Amino acid sequence: TIIANSRKYSNGTFEEMNHLVREIVALAETCCADGADPSCYDAGSTALSVKSCGADSPFPAHPGTAECCTHEGLERKLCLAALRHPPQPLPRYLQPSDEELCQAFRRDPREFADRFLYEYSSSYSQAPLPVLLGSTRTFLSMVSTCCISPSPTVCFLKEKLQRKTLSLLTLTSNRVCSRFSAYGKDKATFSYLASLAQKVPTAPFEDLFPLAEDAAEVFSQCCDSVAEDCMQKKLSEHTAKACAALSARDPRFADCCKGKNLVENYFCILALPPAPAPKLPEARELTSKELCSKEGALQATRSLFELARRHPSLPDAILAKLYDASEKVREECCSAKDPSACLDSKRQRVGAELPPVLETASQLCGQYTKFNFLDFKKRLRESLAQTVPEASPALLEQLLEQQASFASTCCTPGAPPLLCASKV
Repeated sequence: TIIANSRKYSNGTFEEMNHLVREIVALAETCCADGADPSCYDAGSTALSVKSCGADSPFPAHPGTAECCTHEGLERKLCLAALRHPPQPLPRYLQPSDEELCQAFRRDPREFADRFLYEYSSSYSQAPLPVLLGSTRTFLSMVSTCCISPSPTVCFLKEKLQRKTLSLLTLTSNRVCSRFSAYGKDKATFSYLASLAQKVPTAPFEDLFPLAEDAAEVFSQCCDSVAEDCMQKKLSEHTAKACAALSARDPRFADCCKGKNLVENYFCILALPPAPAPKLPEARELTSKELCSKEGALQATRSLFELARRHPSLPDAILAKLYDASEKVREECCSAKDPSACLDSKRQRVGAELPPVLETASQLCGQYTKFNFLDFKKRLRESLAQTVPEASPALLEQLLEQQASFASTCCTPGAPPLLCASKV
């Protein structure tokens, strides 16, 4: 119950969470006992929903609560049950040292366990429930075993090695499911396709698109699944497909696929930096007939795929914006009186505005992945001083901080989609 509610209200405080959990557990203890009144649960959950709607509710706040509270009875309860915070932009749980863990554990084992479950589950709120359950269970078991062991250091080392796959699975599934919940299936398919195109730009669309569809299918099946090993099993199957299709095309990809552990291999693939752009002929522009045909959505995706492989350093956030813009153009122009004229006028505007944006973003992220942060900032300061020579020192600092913050948050493979969309 702590894990499920910490995932659900990932912005709530530990105290708010505790209030809610105590009430839910008390309700279960009373109403699931032998001989409990048949109306016990209904009455108890109604009382809970009334408390949630009170002005001084001790439960976690959620912007949608007020809307739910305009309903009555079952409708209100279902509405409150469906509330969920968007994913945390970046996981905030930092594991303390082994010594600090043991001190906190010895002070109060129960409080330590509850607080850990809350912090870890709200940080990785998009990881599937069974993954979080497995990960937290083994962590708490490690702490309780090693803190009473005669040689804790050796014990922690051994246990951490055994937990490695589960830790990586938590990290990875939180990342992919965050993107999936922010983007939805179609856009998540494109985002995955673009990322593969940037890592292996020599691979054709026909090789990469089925892999992107397969990955999006895994996320749609497993991100909200309560099946015990859905994510680990399906992600491993997907990794095997990706390795079979792409190892021969790229030695770095082949290196990631060498390991016996498919979850670790997948984590390695996710972390691969983009490859240098290959020499490719200029991409062909789509006609209005192609764009507005039955296959129009696929043609538009193919066109953006060509853009991604030619600009390997373009971050996901910019590509996602272009995906949205391309959907909008299809909607507007395909229902216009003259689709060709509509498309031409959009193209003229984009032709003037887009290249400098692509250039700036590619350069920014390219340098961020190539240099260490101090070097990157130094180069960025020099280039800003040249491009905006009239800027005052204060404005220059502001621009520098803004661009450095964008790069450090949004040029990485695990960039948080909602935060980066607002930073674009």
